[in-house]
Amino acid sequence: MWDVLEVTHEGTSEVKRARKHALIQEYELFKMQKGESIAEVQKRFTHIVNHLMGLGKEFDKEEINIKVLKCLDRNWQPKVTAISESKDLSIITTAALFGKLREHEIKMQRLSELETSDKKVKPIALKASSKKSDEIEEEVAESSDNENLNLLVKNYKQRM
Repeated sequence: MWDVLEVTHEGTSEVKRARKHALIQEYELFKMQKGESIAEVQKRFTHIVNHLMGLGKEFDKEEINIKVLKCLDRNWQPKVTAISESKDLSIITTAALFGKLREHEIKMQRLSELETSDKKVKPIALKASSKKSDEIEEEVAESSDNENLNLLVKNYKQRM
């Protein structure tokens, strides 16, 4: 009875071997997809690794960490270099590595939001006048007459 349940749920040894080879190929070809977040990369990567471990494949920390860093796209290369040079990849856990990457992703998103908000410029609206040019000339002439009158009064007061 146990053998029947095992074959029903896990498959035969040939099915297990085929699944293992398919997962190994998926692991080897694993890359970050365009527009994918670190959380999504971690979810896909962990899924593959956990299934491979369930089928008997063994990994060491350094191998998994190197694979994670190599799967990231070009935008992540400065951070990848910094982590590679500053951390011992055989000691750090994969969860801690993804944590560092997630922290960096949050910082970059915040900076990006600040840059886009700085680029938004408020438009300037000018008040339009519906006066005709004749009316404007009359106002200029009146204001000039008022100025002359004011100067005359000022000069008169100073002489007295």
